[in-house]
Amino acid sequence: MATWSNLNLQNSASPMMEQIIFFHDHTLIILMMITILVSYIMMNLFFNKFINRFLLEEQMIELIWTILPAITLIFIALPSLRLLYLLDEINKPLITLKTIGHQWYWSYEYSDFNEIEFDSYMLPNNEMKMNNFRLLDVDNRIILPMNNQIRIMVTSTDVIHSWTIPSLGVKVDANPGRLNQTNFFINRPGLFYGQCSEICGANHSFMPIVIESISMKNFINWINNYN
Repeated sequence: MATWSNLNLQNSASPMMEQIIFFHDHTLIILMMITILVSYIMMNLFFNKFINRFLLEEQMIELIWTILPAITLIFIALPSLRLLYLLDEINKPLITLKTIGHQWYWSYEYSDFNEIEFDSYMLPNNEMKMNNFRLLDVDNRIILPMNNQIRIMVTSTDVIHSWTIPSLGVKVDANPGRLNQTNFFINRPGLFYGQCSEICGANHSFMPIVIESISMKNFINWINNYN
């Protein structure tokens, strides 16, 4: 999880987030190269005294500064399209999780199991333990198995919310009367934190999300022992 002094993206916990980080770094390098080149040219123009009083038109320069940006856009567009298709829906997810946004908490339903549903509220300060994160921990965590494809369906009962887990590269709007869905794949065990990312009212900052990723064996035990 990112700390307060860290300006980087969170460490990825899914293959999709890895690809998003790679694409971010790839695009950032291209932007830095363009910025350095343009800055160098501008500095040269400002501080030299060369004058070409016969320069009326220069088709070669026009050709260069048309073709080079086009090539640059291709280098950005192709990885972007690849990533877009990787984000496409998976046909056979192992588990479906339904998420419902409320003002101001989340409720969850495990659609593949009959009676597993619960509300998830932020832990108040007086109930927190020493190892809890303030404003990020909840009383009921989402329990999911790692190394399996998970489908999540998101909706809302009142206003627009947004279900977001940055380390998984997941952000889905929860719209009243509509059902949005996406999928993700958790490739390691751990706790992954998120928050509502749509300004939804006075307590918008107090509806966090916590996913606990465990092995399939432990997940089956949790299902069997749930009451």
